[in-house]
Amino acid sequence: MIMPNFLIIGAQKAGTTSLYHYLDQHPQIYMSPEKEPGFFDFEGEKINFCGPGDQDVYSHVSTSIEAYSRLFKDAANKIAIGEATTWYLYSQKAPECIKHYIPDVKLIVILRNPVDRAYSSFMHAIRDSREPLSDFTQALLEEEVRIKNNWEYLWRYQDMGFYSVQLKRYFEKFDHSQIKIYLYEDLNTNPKELLRDIFRFLGVDETHIPEVFTRLNISGPRKNKTLDAFLRDKNPVKNFLKPFFPVGVRKRVANYLRTNNFVKSQCPLDVRRELIEVFRKDIFELQNLIQRDLSPWLEV
Repeated sequence: MIMPNFLIIGAQKAGTTSLYHYLDQHPQIYMSPEKEPGFFDFEGEKINFCGPGDQDVYSHVSTSIEAYSRLFKDAANKIAIGEATTWYLYSQKAPECIKHYIPDVKLIVILRNPVDRAYSSFMHAIRDSREPLSDFTQALLEEEVRIKNNWEYLWRYQDMGFYSVQLKRYFEKFDHSQIKIYLYEDLNTNPKELLRDIFRFLGVDETHIPEVFTRLNISGPRKNKTLDAFLRDKNPVKNFLKPFFPVGVRKRVANYLRTNNFVKSQCPLDVRRELIEVFRKDIFELQNLIQRDLSPWLEV
Protein backbone atom coordinates (compact mmCIF):
# COMPACT_ATOMS: atom_id res chain seq x y z
CA MET A 1 0.00 0.00 0.00
CA ILE A 2 1.46 3.33 -1.10
CA MET A 3 0.93 6.33 1.18
CA PRO A 4 2.07 9.95 0.79
CA ASN A 5 5.34 11.10 2.29
CA PHE A 6 4.41 14.77 2.30
CA LEU A 7 1.25 16.82 2.78
CA ILE A 8 0.22 20.40 2.11
CA ILE A 9 -1.99 20.98 5.15
CA GLY A 10 -3.17 24.59 4.62
CA ALA A 11 -4.12 27.23 5.05
CA GLN A 12 -7.28 27.47 3.01
CA LYS A 13 -7.29 30.40 0.54
CA ALA A 14 -3.53 30.88 0.92
CA GLY A 15 -2.26 29.78 -2.49
CA THR A 16 -2.47 26.03 -1.96
CA THR A 17 -4.19 25.40 -5.31
CA SER A 18 -1.36 27.14 -7.14
CA LEU A 19 1.24 25.26 -5.11
CA TYR A 20 -0.50 21.94 -5.81
CA HIS A 21 -0.31 22.57 -9.57
CA TYR A 22 3.30 23.76 -9.43
CA LEU A 23 4.43 20.64 -7.57
CA ASP A 24 2.40 18.42 -9.90
CA GLN A 25 4.58 19.60 -12.81
CA HIS A 26 7.76 18.18 -11.26
CA PRO A 27 8.75 14.80 -12.78
CA GLN A 28 9.87 13.38 -9.42
CA ILE A 29 6.72 14.41 -7.54
CA TYR A 30 3.36 12.67 -7.55
CA MET A 31 0.29 14.62 -6.42
CA SER A 32 -2.99 12.83 -5.74
CA PRO A 33 -5.48 13.33 -8.60
CA GLU A 34 -7.96 14.62 -6.01
CA LYS A 35 -6.51 17.82 -4.54
CA GLU A 36 -8.32 17.56 -1.20
CA PRO A 37 -9.01 13.91 -0.34
CA GLY A 38 -9.44 14.84 3.34
CA PHE A 39 -8.80 11.31 4.66
CA PHE A 40 -6.95 12.29 7.82
CA ASP A 41 -9.87 14.43 8.96
CA PHE A 42 -12.72 12.09 8.02
CA GLU A 43 -11.41 8.54 8.39
CA GLY A 44 -14.33 6.24 9.19
CA GLU A 45 -16.84 9.08 9.35
CA LYS A 46 -19.99 9.99 7.48
CA ILE A 47 -19.71 13.56 6.25
CA ASN A 48 -22.84 15.43 7.27
CA PHE A 49 -22.11 19.11 6.75
CA CYS A 50 -25.35 21.06 6.39
CA GLY A 51 -24.50 24.36 4.68
CA PRO A 52 -25.45 25.39 1.12
CA GLY A 53 -23.64 23.10 -1.33
CA ASP A 54 -21.61 21.39 1.40
CA GLN A 55 -22.46 17.82 0.43
CA ASP A 56 -21.44 18.37 -3.20
CA VAL A 57 -18.12 19.94 -2.19
CA TYR A 58 -17.20 16.99 0.04
CA SER A 59 -18.57 14.20 -2.18
CA HIS A 60 -15.06 13.20 -3.31
CA VAL A 61 -13.53 12.83 0.18
CA SER A 62 -11.88 9.49 1.03
CA THR A 63 -13.10 8.09 4.35
CA SER A 64 -11.41 4.67 4.21
CA ILE A 65 -7.71 3.80 4.08
CA GLU A 66 -8.38 1.58 1.06
CA ALA A 67 -9.94 4.38 -0.98
CA TYR A 68 -7.27 6.83 0.12
CA SER A 69 -4.33 4.58 -0.76
CA ARG A 70 -5.78 3.97 -4.23
CA LEU A 71 -5.15 7.64 -4.99
CA PHE A 72 -1.42 6.87 -4.94
CA LYS A 73 -1.41 3.56 -6.84
CA ASP A 74 0.50 5.12 -9.78
CA ALA A 75 3.15 6.79 -7.63
CA ALA A 76 5.57 3.88 -7.19
CA ASN A 77 8.44 5.46 -9.16
CA LYS A 78 8.23 8.92 -7.63
CA ILE A 79 10.52 10.29 -4.90
CA ALA A 80 7.95 12.61 -3.33
CA ILE A 81 4.31 11.56 -3.01
CA GLY A 82 1.83 14.09 -1.73
CA GLU A 83 -1.62 15.58 -1.47
CA ALA A 84 -3.05 18.93 -0.46
CA THR A 85 -6.00 19.13 1.93
CA THR A 86 -6.26 22.72 3.03
CA TRP A 87 -8.28 22.15 6.21
CA TYR A 88 -5.86 19.66 7.83
CA LEU A 89 -4.24 22.64 9.55
CA TYR A 90 -7.56 23.63 11.10
CA SER A 91 -8.68 20.10 11.92
CA GLN A 92 -8.36 18.88 15.49
CA LYS A 93 -8.44 15.25 14.38
CA ALA A 94 -5.94 15.35 11.50
CA PRO A 95 -2.63 15.73 13.42
CA GLU A 96 -3.17 12.53 15.44
CA CYS A 97 -4.43 10.59 12.42
CA ILE A 98 -1.49 11.70 10.28
CA LYS A 99 0.93 10.74 13.05
CA HIS A 100 -0.65 7.28 13.28
CA TYR A 101 -0.44 6.45 9.57
CA ILE A 102 2.63 8.37 8.33
CA PRO A 103 4.72 9.49 11.34
CA ASP A 104 7.74 10.49 9.22
CA VAL A 105 5.71 12.66 6.83
CA LYS A 106 6.89 16.10 5.75
CA LEU A 107 4.35 18.89 6.21
CA ILE A 108 4.07 22.10 4.18
CA VAL A 109 2.09 25.12 5.39
CA ILE A 110 1.36 28.45 3.71
CA LEU A 111 -0.13 31.16 5.91
CA ARG A 112 -1.96 34.24 4.71
CA ASN A 113 -2.90 37.41 6.58
CA PRO A 114 -5.99 36.09 8.43
CA VAL A 115 -8.06 39.16 7.56
CA ASP A 116 -7.36 38.74 3.84
CA ARG A 117 -7.89 34.99 4.14
CA ALA A 118 -11.28 35.48 5.80
CA TYR A 119 -12.46 37.93 3.15
CA SER A 120 -11.15 35.72 0.35
CA SER A 121 -13.14 32.79 1.74
CA PHE A 122 -16.24 34.96 1.82
CA MET A 123 -15.69 36.00 -1.79
CA HIS A 124 -15.05 32.37 -2.74
CA ALA A 125 -18.49 31.47 -1.39
CA ILE A 126 -19.96 34.45 -3.27
CA ARG A 127 -18.21 33.31 -6.46
CA ASP A 128 -19.70 29.83 -6.19
CA SER A 129 -23.20 31.21 -5.48
CA ARG A 130 -23.23 29.50 -2.07
CA GLU A 131 -23.09 32.48 0.30
CA PRO A 132 -26.69 33.68 0.89
CA LEU A 133 -25.49 36.97 2.41
CA SER A 134 -23.94 39.78 0.38
CA ASP A 135 -22.60 41.68 3.41
CA PHE A 136 -19.32 40.43 4.93
CA THR A 137 -20.11 41.91 8.35
CA GLN A 138 -23.40 40.05 8.51
CA ALA A 139 -21.71 36.82 7.42
CA LEU A 140 -19.21 37.19 10.27
CA LEU A 141 -22.06 37.70 12.73
CA GLU A 142 -23.67 34.48 11.46
CA GLU A 143 -20.47 32.43 11.78
CA GLU A 144 -21.06 31.06 15.28
CA VAL A 145 -24.57 29.91 14.37
CA ARG A 146 -23.28 28.31 11.17
CA ILE A 147 -20.63 26.38 13.10
CA LYS A 148 -23.27 25.14 15.56
CA ASN A 149 -25.42 24.08 12.60
CA ASN A 150 -22.45 22.16 11.17
CA TRP A 151 -21.75 24.16 8.05
CA GLU A 152 -18.45 23.18 6.43
CA TYR A 153 -15.04 24.73 7.04
CA LEU A 154 -15.25 27.36 4.28
CA TRP A 155 -17.91 29.22 6.25
CA ARG A 156 -15.58 29.65 9.24
CA TYR A 157 -14.19 32.87 7.86
CA GLN A 158 -12.83 34.10 11.17
CA ASP A 159 -12.30 30.89 13.11
CA MET A 160 -9.89 29.38 10.55
CA GLY A 161 -7.51 32.33 10.94
CA PHE A 162 -6.11 31.58 14.40
CA TYR A 163 -2.98 29.91 13.09
CA SER A 164 -0.86 29.74 16.24
CA VAL A 165 -3.39 27.47 17.95
CA GLN A 166 -3.57 25.26 14.86
CA LEU A 167 0.20 25.01 14.36
CA LYS A 168 0.83 24.15 18.00
CA ARG A 169 -1.18 20.94 17.54
CA TYR A 170 1.31 19.88 14.86
CA PHE A 171 4.40 20.98 16.78
CA GLU A 172 3.20 18.78 19.65
CA LYS A 173 3.03 15.72 17.37
CA PHE A 174 5.88 16.21 14.91
CA ASP A 175 9.52 17.25 15.02
CA HIS A 176 10.01 20.81 13.85
CA SER A 177 12.31 19.55 11.07
CA GLN A 178 9.29 17.85 9.47
CA ILE A 179 7.36 21.11 9.08
CA LYS A 180 8.03 23.87 6.54
CA ILE A 181 6.10 27.10 6.98
CA TYR A 182 5.83 29.80 4.32
CA LEU A 183 3.86 33.00 3.97
CA TYR A 184 1.47 33.83 1.16
CA GLU A 185 3.74 36.79 0.45
CA ASP A 186 6.62 34.38 -0.27
CA LEU A 187 4.55 32.63 -2.92
CA ASN A 188 3.50 35.91 -4.52
CA THR A 189 6.82 37.76 -4.54
CA ASN A 190 9.28 34.95 -5.27
CA PRO A 191 7.49 31.72 -6.17
CA LYS A 192 10.51 30.13 -7.85
CA GLU A 193 12.71 30.50 -4.77
CA LEU A 194 9.91 29.12 -2.61
CA LEU A 195 9.62 26.12 -4.94
CA ARG A 196 13.38 25.51 -4.85
CA ASP A 197 13.22 25.46 -1.07
CA ILE A 198 10.33 23.01 -1.12
CA PHE A 199 12.15 20.79 -3.61
CA ARG A 200 15.18 20.70 -1.30
CA PHE A 201 12.86 19.86 1.61
CA LEU A 202 11.32 17.00 -0.38
CA GLY A 203 14.65 15.71 -1.71
CA VAL A 204 13.88 16.17 -5.41
CA ASP A 205 15.76 17.95 -8.18
CA GLU A 206 15.66 21.64 -7.31
CA THR A 207 16.84 22.74 -10.75
CA HIS A 208 13.51 21.77 -12.31
CA ILE A 209 11.36 24.87 -11.97
CA PRO A 210 7.78 24.52 -13.23
CA GLU A 211 5.89 27.12 -15.18
CA VAL A 212 4.51 29.59 -12.66
CA PHE A 213 1.12 31.18 -13.27
CA THR A 214 -0.19 34.29 -11.59
CA ARG A 215 -3.18 33.05 -9.57
CA LEU A 216 -5.39 29.98 -9.51
CA ASN A 217 -8.70 29.41 -7.71
CA ILE A 218 -9.39 33.15 -7.55
CA SER A 219 -12.20 34.33 -5.29
CA GLY A 220 -14.78 36.92 -6.18
CA PRO A 221 -17.69 37.64 -8.52
CA ARG A 222 -17.20 37.11 -12.24
CA LYS A 223 -17.55 39.78 -14.90
CA ASN A 224 -18.73 37.27 -17.49
CA LYS A 225 -20.31 34.05 -16.22
CA THR A 226 -20.43 32.54 -19.72
CA LEU A 227 -16.67 32.91 -20.09
CA ASP A 228 -16.16 31.48 -16.61
CA ALA A 229 -18.26 28.41 -17.48
CA PHE A 230 -16.35 27.99 -20.74
CA LEU A 231 -13.02 28.01 -18.93
CA ARG A 232 -14.18 25.80 -16.06
CA ASP A 233 -16.30 23.11 -17.71
CA LYS A 234 -15.68 20.51 -20.39
CA ASN A 235 -16.47 21.90 -23.80
CA PRO A 236 -16.33 20.49 -27.39
CA VAL A 237 -14.76 23.70 -28.66
CA LYS A 238 -11.87 23.34 -26.19
CA ASN A 239 -11.46 19.70 -27.16
CA PHE A 240 -11.27 20.70 -30.83
CA LEU A 241 -8.64 23.38 -30.19
CA LYS A 242 -6.39 21.28 -27.92
CA PRO A 243 -4.28 19.66 -30.68
CA PHE A 244 -3.40 23.06 -32.14
CA PHE A 245 -1.93 24.65 -28.99
CA PRO A 246 0.73 23.30 -26.58
CA VAL A 247 -0.31 22.72 -22.98
CA GLY A 248 1.77 25.66 -21.71
CA VAL A 249 0.13 28.08 -24.15
CA ARG A 250 -3.36 26.85 -23.26
CA LYS A 251 -2.68 27.27 -19.54
CA ARG A 252 -1.25 30.77 -19.94
CA VAL A 253 -4.21 31.94 -22.03
CA ALA A 254 -6.77 30.34 -19.70
CA ASN A 255 -5.07 31.80 -16.64
CA TYR A 256 -4.96 35.27 -18.21
CA LEU A 257 -8.66 35.15 -19.11
CA ARG A 258 -9.64 33.71 -15.74
CA THR A 259 -7.64 36.32 -13.80
CA ASN A 260 -9.10 39.22 -15.76
CA ASN A 261 -12.64 37.89 -15.56
CA PHE A 262 -12.95 38.49 -11.82
CA VAL A 263 -14.03 41.72 -10.16
CA LYS A 264 -11.39 42.82 -7.67
CA SER A 265 -12.80 43.44 -4.21
CA GLN A 266 -11.24 44.61 -0.94
CA CYS A 267 -12.33 43.99 2.62
CA PRO A 268 -14.16 47.11 3.91
CA LEU A 269 -11.80 49.23 6.05
CA ASP A 270 -14.03 49.26 9.12
CA VAL A 271 -14.29 45.47 9.06
CA ARG A 272 -10.54 45.15 8.48
CA ARG A 273 -9.83 47.27 11.56
CA GLU A 274 -12.14 45.14 13.69
CA LEU A 275 -10.66 41.86 12.45
CA ILE A 276 -7.10 43.06 13.01
CA GLU A 277 -7.97 43.52 16.67
CA VAL A 278 -9.61 40.09 16.78
CA PHE A 279 -6.47 38.46 15.39
CA ARG A 280 -3.85 40.70 17.02
CA LYS A 281 -2.96 38.42 19.95
CA ASP A 282 -2.76 35.33 17.77
CA ILE A 283 -0.61 37.13 15.20
CA PHE A 284 1.91 38.05 17.90
CA GLU A 285 1.94 34.46 19.17
CA LEU A 286 2.37 33.16 15.62
CA GLN A 287 5.21 35.60 15.00
CA ASN A 288 7.11 34.18 17.97
CA LEU A 289 6.25 30.62 16.98
CA ILE A 290 7.55 30.78 13.40
CA GLN A 291 10.12 33.56 13.84
CA ARG A 292 8.80 35.70 10.99
CA ASP A 293 7.98 39.41 11.02
CA LEU A 294 4.20 39.63 10.72
CA SER A 295 3.84 43.34 11.49
CA PRO A 296 2.44 44.07 7.98
CA TRP A 297 -0.57 41.92 8.93
CA LEU A 298 -1.45 44.50 11.57
CA GLU A 299 -1.57 47.38 9.10
CA VAL A 300 -4.93 48.69 7.89
